[in-house]
Amino acid sequence: MKVRFAVFIVLFIVLSASGTNAQYNNRNFSVSLNGVYTTTAQIFLYPNSSDPVLRNNSTEITHLLNPSFDIRYRLTDDLIIGLSAEYMKKTTTDRITAFANNSTVSIPVNDGFELIPVELTVYYLLPFSTDNFKFLMGGGGAYYYGSQIRKISDVEGITTGRDFAYGIHVVASMDYLPLPFLSVRLEMKFRDPQFNLTNTYTKNPFDYNGQTITLPQNKFDTRINVDGISFILGTVFHFQL
Repeated sequence: MKVRFAVFIVLFIVLSASGTNAQYNNRNFSVSLNGVYTTTAQIFLYPNSSDPVLRNNSTEITHLLNPSFDIRYRLTDDLIIGLSAEYMKKTTTDRITAFANNSTVSIPVNDGFELIPVELTVYYLLPFSTDNFKFLMGGGGAYYYGSQIRKISDVEGITTGRDFAYGIHVVASMDYLPLPFLSVRLEMKFRDPQFNLTNTYTKNPFDYNGQTITLPQNKFDTRINVDGISFILGTVFHFQL
């Protein structure tokens, strides 16, 4: 819902705005190195369960920090196209139920995911931009390549299958240019990707604290949903080709 609303705002601004003469000092390419902070993500541990309580139960991961890379080309005075890649990785500590000597036990598990979003975005330079401050709104599509991270003692979960994951996003950003070839970028990104993964354990059963532990499943499914807002801070280099 928040992505659809943001898309509507972008379209309204683009369709209602007049042209602008603000340009990046006649430099048509830019490359940026960024730090990305994403508020939240969810890991659904039983996405295919027939029980709706289990199916909708998730482990929340918060405060994700990761790097990203962005390259942009100015098509016209008003339109810019960009391609970015990001590496996201985060884990959290939880507990999982297993079996030991015909009884159930709860043992700690390190659960998380790693994700590489590759995003194609079209930006519109807003008409109130100036020589030193560039304000942009944009939107586009992305491909998401992700894997499950799970570690229980010396056992790891390995991703053996994944959905083809894609999605849309909306961006609002501002560049401040203290120099003609250099800017500082602040950006806010709305997206809501989710994708299913099939995983398997490297071994099962295994030894843990002197007990033989058996996990309920050798193969398990998970769903990853990055549902938080992303805030981006970057250094941008502008040049002409």
